[in-house]
Amino acid sequence: MKFDTEDHAYRFYNVYAGFAGFSIRKDWRNKSKLDNETVMSRKFACFKEGFKKIKDYDDKVSRKDIRTGCLAHVVISRELSGKYVVTSFVKDHNHELASPRSKHKLPSQRRVSAAQAAEVEMANRSGIRQKLIFEFISQHVGGRENVGCTSKDISNHLTAKRMKEMKEGEAYTLLHYFKSKQTENQSFFYDIQLDVDKQITNIFWADAKMVLDYVYFGDVVCFYTTYRTNKNLRPFAPFIGFNHHKESVLFGAALLYDETAASFEWLFKTFLKAMCGKKPKTIFTDQDPAMAKAISEVFPETYHRLCLWHLFQNALKNVNHAFKRSDSFASDLRSYIYDFEYEDDFLTF
Repeated sequence: MKFDTEDHAYRFYNVYAGFAGFSIRKDWRNKSKLDNETVMSRKFACFKEGFKKIKDYDDKVSRKDIRTGCLAHVVISRELSGKYVVTSFVKDHNHELASPRSKHKLPSQRRVSAAQAAEVEMANRSGIRQKLIFEFISQHVGGRENVGCTSKDISNHLTAKRMKEMKEGEAYTLLHYFKSKQTENQSFFYDIQLDVDKQITNIFWADAKMVLDYVYFGDVVCFYTTYRTNKNLRPFAPFIGFNHHKESVLFGAALLYDETAASFEWLFKTFLKAMCGKKPKTIFTDQDPAMAKAISEVFPETYHRLCLWHLFQNALKNVNHAFKRSDSFASDLRSYIYDFEYEDDFLTF
């Protein structure tokens, strides 16, 4: 047989292997001495060809050797015409072949088709779990053996897709997302701050609903940078409020490079720009000096108050011995914080 390209030969032999019930892998190849690019000959072998090489770590890590020294293979060589011709073919195997119900698990037979890829990506964007995606596809084609891939292959496909999208940098991907959201709705707001090297440091964004919620419920804002769950441990800073149902609403969010007064000042000014200059009447934060300084600069008329949760956390951290010595200290502290609405009542208690 003759083939137009090396890849054509590989694909043909792999289809044949799928019908027969074995997997293949690419073995040696010889390149042209003239350009060192053109493949002159190539061997495709059964995946159980040869034996596992003995290495130093094999004594520490016990791995089952699936190779059996199988001699089944095909060798192709390049003719002067540029086509590849089969010069060697061994059909027989020294091991059992896979049954039709299990051949889809063979490595070279597993492939996520273009149609499946589109279906998987759409389901993933909708928030469906990967395991359920695989089960859904299986039902569509009449069983797992007819899918042509495994659940792991679907997971690998989604991972590879994310890596491909991120190849130009995470910041590029994020900005591309922001621009697409702004194209969908002109009310979507985002802004970035660059350093002297033109590198992104701080990012803020707010969609149309966040801006509208702030118009109605933005008199009181809670702001904090408690969470650092992203892989780079950068501060995530949400602006949070409460609606007329006492439900939490989000007014905007930011990813910060650091927690300096300069970063907070840029963020608060950007927040004002997004909210058409409307300042909150009261803002609750933790006891961060840099944050307090920025608030006094950008929100001089706004009442700055400390978050009760942070007050309790600081009390537990700084006067933990008082909690241990006195059974009533915790309840007394809670009374001081919650039971008084006016300053005079607090001072005379």
